Amino acid sequence: MKNMEISIRAYTATTDLETLSAIWFDASLLAHGFIGEPRLRDQRIRVETVYLPNAETWVACRSGVPVGFVSLMDSFIGGLFVAPDCQGQGIGRALIAQSLALKGALTLEVYTQNAQAVAVYRALGFTELSRRVTDDDGLPFENIRMRLMG
Repeated sequence: MKNMEISIRAYTATTDLETLSAIWFDASLLAHGFIGEPRLRDQRIRVETVYLPNAETWVACRSGVPVGFVSLMDSFIGGLFVAPDCQGQGIGRALIAQSLALKGALTLEVYTQNAQAVAVYRALGFTELSRRVTDDDGLPFENIRMRLMG
């Protein structure tokens, strides 16, 4: 599967919402298991009703099937998720390249406990700007704020 062509297109709510929500949830269980499944189920509702409808979202596809996405709020990456069975195949890298081409510079926040994502972002050239000891809900999950200049 690694050599299959990746295409990136704009998000379409009527056809993509359910699929991207499932990708988000499956990838979040893998990367953010420390948060706990009940909390992730609650967050999934926000992803479907707040984040996806209000962000600029780009969908990575293989043979027309969504396999990952990036959601942007201006130049801030609100979320970058790739289906677990497609991770490590350049999809996230392609989504970052698309976002950087559109915005010129990018920022994001990532949980420090998501060591794999932190390592990927560093390998892509993101640099650490700051840290905070709690997440958006005030819970004790440290986040790193990172930036990538185009």
